[in-house]
Amino acid sequence: MDFNALSLKELKDLQSQVAKAISGYEDRRKREALAELEEKARAMGFSLAELTGAAVTRKRSPSVAKYANPANKADTWSGRGRKPRWFSEALAKGKKPESMAI
Repeated sequence: MDFNALSLKELKDLQSQVAKAISGYEDRRKREALAELEEKARAMGFSLAELTGAAVTRKRSPSVAKYANPANKADTWSGRGRKPRWFSEALAKGKKPESMAI
């Protein structure tokens, strides 16, 4: 291929096509490698996620309510995150957080 005979636009188009081809090739090779590793792990009685530690996920327990709205005891707050309006208003009126504790 004679690159000197191509215009700038044709060269840039060719460059773009080459970049896409390289990216596609790398992605294809990664998928092939992953499939091969998964097959090998399965043959040995494991999943790839077990071997790499990807299967281990940290589970958080739901937060426990610490404070209750004095006007409505069903309205609670765990003490995490943004303060609810009722909590802020009660503090502004002079209430102590301990007085709203559950």
